[in-house]
Amino acid sequence: MEKIATNNAPAAVGPYCQAIKSNGFIFVSGQLPIDTGSGKLLEGSIADQTDCIMNNISEILREAGSGLHKIVKTTILAKDLTKFQEINEAYGRFFKGTPPARACCQVAELPKNAELEIEVICEA
Repeated sequence: MEKIATNNAPAAVGPYCQAIKSNGFIFVSGQLPIDTGSGKLLEGSIADQTDCIMNNISEILREAGSGLHKIVKTTILAKDLTKFQEINEAYGRFFKGTPPARACCQVAELPKNAELEIEVICEA
């Protein structure tokens, strides 16, 4: 196993890593819409929050020597699935060609009272 960490994405705020590379895959921990510069939860539309998360994931994957085009599975956790269409449109802009497999679930709460969290599994 190899720990992946970059200063270009929010630091882990607990006993976990931004990502782990193992057996040809990269497992990116759930990312919240945290602005890397300020370290604060991004306020704004759910589309803006989705963009923030996907950009942070992109930076983590870049550090690991991979990229969004190699994501094979994502999991989206949202506090309000009535915003699914807006999340889906923003999320979809990050994938050209065949998008990855995906699960999307509504949850009662997320860390830091965030509205959205996304984790991915990617080829190294």
